[in-house]
Amino acid sequence: MGFGFTIAATDGKARTGVIATPRGEIRTPAFMPVGTAATVKAMLPESVRATGADILLGNTYHLMLRPGAERIARLGGLHKFMNWDRPILTDSGGFQVMSLSGLRKLTEEGVRFASHVDGSKHMLSPERSMEIQKLLGSDIVMCFDECPALPATDEVVAKSMRMSMRWAQRSRDAFGDRPGHALFGIQQGGVNRDLRGESAEALRTIGFDGYAVGGLAVGEGQEAMLGVLDYAPGMLPGDKPRYLMGVGKPDDIVGAVERGIDMMDCVLPSRSGRTGQAWTRRGQVNIKNARHQDDPRPLDEHCTCPACRSYSRAYLHHVFRAQEIISSMLLTWHNLHYYQELMQGLRDAIAAGRLAAFVAAFHAERAAGDIEPL
Repeated sequence: MGFGFTIAATDGKARTGVIATPRGEIRTPAFMPVGTAATVKAMLPESVRATGADILLGNTYHLMLRPGAERIARLGGLHKFMNWDRPILTDSGGFQVMSLSGLRKLTEEGVRFASHVDGSKHMLSPERSMEIQKLLGSDIVMCFDECPALPATDEVVAKSMRMSMRWAQRSRDAFGDRPGHALFGIQQGGVNRDLRGESAEALRTIGFDGYAVGGLAVGEGQEAMLGVLDYAPGMLPGDKPRYLMGVGKPDDIVGAVERGIDMMDCVLPSRSGRTGQAWTRRGQVNIKNARHQDDPRPLDEHCTCPACRSYSRAYLHHVFRAQEIISSMLLTWHNLHYYQELMQGLRDAIAAGRLAAFVAAFHAERAAGDIEPL
């Protein structure tokens, strides 16, 4: 079986469907948990799958530095290495390298940088990024791009975008013909509609298996991000998956799906779990707050995750305060479960043609706030 995308139903701009890969189907809209260093922190792979995740995201930059893409390839590839037999998408490494600031030098060739791990010198180019992602065995490969932080002038954004489009062509050429594996192009252009259109046209001319909306969630704020999403996805081919990179909070996800996005990823649910933050249908719960220390109720009485089925807020408060590892495990499991439950709700609502009602109920529950203290 090769790579393909089928849209089963639409509701306004929103779509639900299936991305087919040799390693299994990905139900869309899809949220991809982030496995930065070949692990979703505080979770076993089978636990991540139990939350409903169909696909994980791996990090090219971190894996090329430690333990090394060549080593992972010798050990059987990333899927075997991390014991995840379903699809994996890998980012190109560009975003992480760009964030190194003074530790990098950007040229047309690519980016020379010093490792944040040991200071060793590296060169990451479109060709090397494609090579690394091939060594990892990625099912969905992202082309190499530059992502400037916002706010930035139109001149800076335009220069960056046009180099990213040249790099996109080089990524396409280096990727070659790999049946069963997909290459996604990345639209850039900041919050400038004309630059977004120019980028989309360049990507369509090159031709990709899917398309990402990049360069958002980098400091522009939710209003500006959603403003771009009002038009940017529609500039990309409608018969291919559309991926919004690095997003986000639950209301960001709902807003993106309403505007035609099919795939998202973010470290937020796992990172929040490690810092005592739980995401629920009624908003965010800070389990470190003293008001939870005598509360026998679960985080969310309607949630079926292990944290909510078997443990009280009082217990979760205690193990977080005591810095016990089980705190990160339970809160991360809960957060990933909530995110996947939200995605299933969105898929069901789109299929039934009742997305507007689902979104209204989503916002109403969040506005009501957390359950009243005892």
